[in-house]
Amino acid sequence: MANETTLSTLDDLIVPMIAEALFVASEASIMRPLVRNYALPKNSGKVIQVPIYPVVAAAAVAEATDLANTAISTSKADLTVSEVGVMTTVTDMAVNTSESDVVKDLGKLFGEGIARKMDADLMALFDGFSGAVGAADAAITVAKIFEAVSKLKQSGVPSNDMACVLHPAVAYDLKANMTNTFANPNPTDVANEALRTGFVGQLAGVNVYESSNMANTGTGGDFKGGLFHKDALGLAMLQDIKIETQRDASIRGTEIVATAVYGVGELHDSYGIEVLADSSIL
Repeated sequence: MANETTLSTLDDLIVPMIAEALFVASEASIMRPLVRNYALPKNSGKVIQVPIYPVVAAAAVAEATDLANTAISTSKADLTVSEVGVMTTVTDMAVNTSESDVVKDLGKLFGEGIARKMDADLMALFDGFSGAVGAADAAITVAKIFEAVSKLKQSGVPSNDMACVLHPAVAYDLKANMTNTFANPNPTDVANEALRTGFVGQLAGVNVYESSNMANTGTGGDFKGGLFHKDALGLAMLQDIKIETQRDASIRGTEIVATAVYGVGELHDSYGIEVLADSSIL
């Protein structure tokens, strides 16, 4: 037969149903709580100076003997804040014909974008650590994590508040090394956890995190991660992430603006170790 009335011929009468908006998946920010945070008051300039006291050694002294003066000389780290932001203009037509709250959706999207930028800026500082383990032509191993921790402890770095951040493609090799390429017949508790959940968890007393916000620093799968104490890096915040809207009558639309004013920097070089590795899967 021919000339039937079908869904195709009546397509103009069938309005599509719009489901809840789907955001392209993005990782949550991880670096901010792992570093030293400072609040920069308004009207106080754009540089925050962090004084750093040295380690002081005591010595034995004989009874009734005067102590000699010890000169204490501080160093400093300067964190300079600058502005980052993103903006778009949404027309009234787009807002009034959309099933979802476009302004709210874009605000969420922009806020996450600035948080990822903050993460990337902090992770870029790993390259500035003078201490390093690993190589650009070798996959990471568990031994390299222990080596990095050992180097920090040799420098007197406190064991608490340490963290390790790796790219997921590098963390894959770490998990493979821990579990004998995911087939260890006698796995440890940590290896079992990696096999069950995919998370590295804690190694050598250090929490290991993964982030794809880390930039590739060479050819292929070269990434420079970091193992560091909280006081190794600093984040100065003058203005936290702020989402604003402004009406633009002439274009019949609304400007959506997301901004933040912050600065990052290295505070204590000996409190961090660069972890260089070449991913075997990139």
